[in-house]
Amino acid sequence: MEAAFLPAQQHFSLHALAAHRQDGNAASDSPATDHASAHVTPLQRLRTPVWLYDIDQGRVLWANEAALGLWCSDSLEELRQRDMAQEMSPTIAQRLRQLQQDFRLHDRSSTELWTLYPRGMPRTVDIVCTGWVLDDGRMGMLCEAIGESMTDAVTLRSAEAMVHTPVMVTLYSVRGRALYRNPAARSTVDHPDAGARSRVLDRRELRQIVEQLHRSGQARATTQVSTSLGPRWHDISVRLCRDPVEGRQVFLVSEIDITELKQAEARAHWLAMRDTLTGLPNRSFVSRDFQQRLDGLHASGGEAALIFIDLDRFKAVNDSLGHDIGDRLLVEIAQRLYATLDTDDLVARLGGDEFLVLVSNRDGDIERRTRQLVRRLQVELGRTVMIGRLQMQVTPSMGICRFPRDGHDIDALLRNADLALYRAKEAGGNGVGWFTPELVRLARERIQLEQDLRVAVERHQFEVHYQPRVQVGSGHLVGAEALVRWRHPRRGLVAPDVFIGLSEETGLIRSIGAMVLEKAARQQVLWQLLGRRLRISVNLSPRQFGDPGLVDTIARIVRDTGCDPQQIELEITESVMLGQDESTNRALHQLADMGFRLAIDDFGTGYSNLAYLQRCPISTLKIDRSFIAGSDGVSPLARLVITMCRMLGIETVAEGVETEAQLDWLRTQDCDEYQGHLCSPALPADQFERQMLTMAGPA
Repeated sequence: MEAAFLPAQQHFSLHALAAHRQDGNAASDSPATDHASAHVTPLQRLRTPVWLYDIDQGRVLWANEAALGLWCSDSLEELRQRDMAQEMSPTIAQRLRQLQQDFRLHDRSSTELWTLYPRGMPRTVDIVCTGWVLDDGRMGMLCEAIGESMTDAVTLRSAEAMVHTPVMVTLYSVRGRALYRNPAARSTVDHPDAGARSRVLDRRELRQIVEQLHRSGQARATTQVSTSLGPRWHDISVRLCRDPVEGRQVFLVSEIDITELKQAEARAHWLAMRDTLTGLPNRSFVSRDFQQRLDGLHASGGEAALIFIDLDRFKAVNDSLGHDIGDRLLVEIAQRLYATLDTDDLVARLGGDEFLVLVSNRDGDIERRTRQLVRRLQVELGRTVMIGRLQMQVTPSMGICRFPRDGHDIDALLRNADLALYRAKEAGGNGVGWFTPELVRLARERIQLEQDLRVAVERHQFEVHYQPRVQVGSGHLVGAEALVRWRHPRRGLVAPDVFIGLSEETGLIRSIGAMVLEKAARQQVLWQLLGRRLRISVNLSPRQFGDPGLVDTIARIVRDTGCDPQQIELEITESVMLGQDESTNRALHQLADMGFRLAIDDFGTGYSNLAYLQRCPISTLKIDRSFIAGSDGVSPLARLVITMCRMLGIETVAEGVETEAQLDWLRTQDCDEYQGHLCSPALPADQFERQMLTMAGPA
């Protein structure tokens, strides 16, 4: 059973009987399917087809003789057996439920243009549908076919399309009264008479629609509307036209539900503003929402502080334990950060291990509040983190600037907070830096230093100094560590702690490292020609191991200088060992195969994993000066390292030895070598030759 629907109209030929039935005045003890009562007997005599339809069950309960003829049925019993719901489209089923609701709640009847399909043959009839309370209390439908429609094919098909389209179509009077709704539109309102004024939720947008209609006779808007399902987003098109029944001016409104599209857009927008790892807002959120907060504070005369947070030595975690552990650590830190903030503070992850917090205060001391928050953050973020069975700890460095004193927009504040953070990191980390205008000058100097450093690489302004390595037992000179110095044309000799970090950041360390190795290789050849067989150690930075051409570069230096690789020791950090991938591991073994000795520098300062001492071709382990500094008496850690290396057959070198007491203690522990100011600082090659070669042992 299919149907096309014309505008709802009242029909009264059966209205009195239907009303009598709905009032319950003719209650019967017979079952719902027994309708041969006094109230339906008159209907048997009608020549107009009339039948009673059970909307819930999808079956005809009763029909007069004329209706049996319309349905091409031989008997009432046969017609009752037909399951009309089985072949009914979802749109028609929905329309019947709408009619059932209108019958029950609003006592409405409706004139419909239906196309029936008895025995598969289409028959189009005008039908008056009226509510009829069945004997079991459910709402059925009394149908009266008032005549077969003579509608032409085009009109019929257009009416059928109106029934089935998901586009909601409503005809409103100029006063906003609903004159007609297709099934899609009717399904979105609770009451069939719901007017236009209550449809659009935003009054401002409703006024704009009306203004467009007055100007051009048509309007379009995407807006939220009130529906039976709650607020929904609809794309609305409105046109002025004439009512074909009364000839008056009316509004034809078509609506398409785009709520799912809006939700998808909102979700995409939310994701665009979120960091996928931690769930915190991201840099895009900072640019928009942080700036909006600043604009609001500016308008109200409020203040704010921007806190730039960076995790100290987080790179060592990634390098030594892997990115999966690093990611899990970031998630934990992000959760702690979020939980520590007040509800009106904003937080975001910029990327890597960098986070931003915007603290606002409209009526108080922003500096006092910020200092209180910073103390809480230092405690919470610095607490031990457990990831599986792994225990670790990171500390935060923070740079802070204030609004509006240190900047009026988020970009300026971000730059200044970054400068303050850099100052905190330079001071050793786990601290707080507050922005001052002086930092801008220092930043400019740093930019100038970077430019000078690039010039220094081009003009070969670097020198190599050598610090002696001495045998602990005999006191003989056995080697030297090659250490770079920068001979600046204006600043004089620049120590490595001034420029090494910057050269690592800029990648210039690759060129500088290759230059130091080449100079050291030539020096090894020169001293060997003088009869001094000294082993020279040279540092290789983690950044150099990121160069796929490192091994080829070192092989070229060996060819060009004629050095003996067995007399050159390459020092690498724990981060290189622990974060090694396949290419790094391959490079280490290739260097060992070429004859180079490999040493671990500053052992104990990273996330130590002793497995690499057996996995990699390590010859020497250099004990960091921090373990030696307290060894005037006893250093349990240094003793443990020396004992372990002796068991593994690895030589030990103590760094930073400054007192005789430290040296005496190293002798008791059978440490192999030492270096430090007790013997000599790093010296230029010619001065090293004059002062140190007299200490050398047998050639």
